[in-house]
Amino acid sequence: MVKMKLLLHACCAPCAGYVIEKLMSEYDLGIYYYNPNIYPEEEYIRRRNELVNYCAKLQLPFIEDPYDYIDWEKSIEGLEHEPERGKRCNQCFRLRLEKAALYASYNDYNYLTTTLTISPHKISSKIIDIGKEVSSKYNINFLEEDFKKKNGYQLSSEIARRENFFRQTYCGCYYSIGH
Repeated sequence: MVKMKLLLHACCAPCAGYVIEKLMSEYDLGIYYYNPNIYPEEEYIRRRNELVNYCAKLQLPFIEDPYDYIDWEKSIEGLEHEPERGKRCNQCFRLRLEKAALYASYNDYNYLTTTLTISPHKISSKIIDIGKEVSSKYNINFLEEDFKKKNGYQLSSEIARRENFFRQTYCGCYYSIGH
């Protein structure tokens, strides 16, 4: 049986663990890392390396688009004082998912989805709406799944402990530090 190709936008290994293990048997999975929001760059590298190692262990392709914090700052200009879960976050999701959809379309993926919906601190319905919107622009199907449902977040936490993943203390951007 030929599996459909799915590009998984992943923000970090702790969030990706459960999602990867759930999807890898059903799809020809590629892991896509585009997270220019992560601050500082050392944090970005630490999160990336953790995910690179996990993908290598599972023998999954890891794709990374370059880190460009300045581009991210430009994309959220004027939204710096928005609260967490507000317009700044939605713009951040849009930037990252649009880049993932573009990559998926140029590389013959059938589906796109994201680990972002696993977080209990994010509004999954909004992430799914943004994912569907940007995916449709590139003729990619968006896999609409709130991965925190059915104990997904707890299972991801268990995998993170089992794998001894580095666990960050904030979402990623400068504005989320301390929230």
